[in-house]
Amino acid sequence: MLELLKIQTELKAPKTQFNKFGGYQYRSCEDIVEALKPLQEKYKCVVLLNDELVIIGDRYYIKATATIINEKGDKISVSALAREAESKKGMDESQITGSSSSYARKYALNGLFAIDDTKDADYNNTEGKENTQNSKQTNTLTLEQKRDISELLEATNTDLNRFLDFFKVHSIDNVPYETALSMLTKKLNQKDNK
Repeated sequence: MLELLKIQTELKAPKTQFNKFGGYQYRSCEDIVEALKPLQEKYKCVVLLNDELVIIGDRYYIKATATIINEKGDKISVSALAREAESKKGMDESQITGSSSSYARKYALNGLFAIDDTKDADYNNTEGKENTQNSKQTNTLTLEQKRDISELLEATNTDLNRFLDFFKVHSIDNVPYETALSMLTKKLNQKDNK
């Protein structure tokens, strides 16, 4: 489908959202949909988003499918899954489902339109750079790991600067994931048991 190739080439959906807890820029599903509108009109095609509830084991997932359809009726679809959290502080069940839907839709759109959500290839390149005292922490967190930590920081009302100081890092990217996750989960459980 030629229209898809053209849209993949022309689509610009910058990361205009900012997560203050994680200290990173991101794009939302809505940002991608908004950026697509003029290109859909230009190339006479539509993009549809559908959700389906899927149960895998004992967990619920939202399966989002992004489909592009041209004037001739040709279509291409890409799907993505997002797991619903068992519970999320401050959200009712419909909000949890909505959050999972938005997340799954974003990644279905990323797949369909070849949007790369990772950092530049040189981001993790440490060749020729000085070793720091925190060299064991040069691995950066994935976007999902940063989201996990950010949500726990918010749920536990943890001050980001104090949190970073504790690990002697300047960015959430360099926090040791397993240690931070364990520490924040314990804090959340203590808070919930009070």
